[in-house]
Amino acid sequence: MFRRTASAPLSARPESSEPIEVEGLTKRFGDFVAVNHVTFQVHAGEVFGWLGPNGAGKTTTIRMLLGLLRPSEGKLRVLGYDPVTQAKTMQAQVGYMSQLFTLYGDLTARENIRFYGKVYGLSRSDLQQREEEILRMAGLEGRRGVLTSHLSGGWKQRLALGCAIVHNPRVIFLDEPTAGVDPISRRDFWELIYAMARKGTTVLVTTHYMDEAELCQRVGFISQGKLVALDTPDRLKRSQMHGQVLEISTGDPDRALRILKAAGAQGRIPLAEVAMYGTRIHAVVPDAEMYREPLQQLLLEEGAEIYGLEWIAPSLEDVFISAVKS
Repeated sequence: MFRRTASAPLSARPESSEPIEVEGLTKRFGDFVAVNHVTFQVHAGEVFGWLGPNGAGKTTTIRMLLGLLRPSEGKLRVLGYDPVTQAKTMQAQVGYMSQLFTLYGDLTARENIRFYGKVYGLSRSDLQQREEEILRMAGLEGRRGVLTSHLSGGWKQRLALGCAIVHNPRVIFLDEPTAGVDPISRRDFWELIYAMARKGTTVLVTTHYMDEAELCQRVGFISQGKLVALDTPDRLKRSQMHGQVLEISTGDPDRALRILKAAGAQGRIPLAEVAMYGTRIHAVVPDAEMYREPLQQLLLEEGAEIYGLEWIAPSLEDVFISAVKS
């Protein structure tokens, strides 16, 4: 939990070209390298996605940016401050929402906002103003007196975001903020994220949901501690996708998946990747037009019932898998 310290006067604040700057960032735990020479920047007012599977190094990166972990190597700046030596000053201008729910269930929504406002050192008048602004932003005006433990998952996440930004931070880190939340609540939450960004707040967010990653202005893919790709979602789809995607609809997707994996292993069809996407299968081939008919013929010969087999644009999940495997 951060405590507000006196802000440095403007003349004493370090200059920085970007709100978040990372160069050669590395973190070792014994022989294990959790983050491996990572370099990136996040622009002012940008919504930046930091994506990767569990254990990839996402949370470790955030903890170093917050000054909670000391890097083994590399340089990093947040709002021009060095989190290693200037954490207290920096944290007065930074917000953090962890993947673990950190609000107090036995306090009401209003009481949680007031508690965190006092932790950050807000005056009585500022806190009264921020309380109303946050309740309005989160759509919690009618729930201000409800115990937090009685709120649904989506409302709890909105409240947690409000508490994380009660002190009007210039940068906010959101670590898996919508984990376990239903799709409608997730979409509402992202509307709040973009409302903050439009006001100039810089947002770094980690997520497992590739549909959320599509909403980021830029995304970085991290795998086994290494940054494997960094760009806008659209440009990543053009530059990082090694092959083209055929989407297959079938009456028995599990069987069709086994057939395709076996054919790929035997070298009958050059499949860079084949995986389930809901009830459909995505098969990545060098040329969709060339391999569409052979793929369909293979499945039919093996007795698979095919409803549709179409060449589609790759999803960001397709691109992520391609980038990680390249």
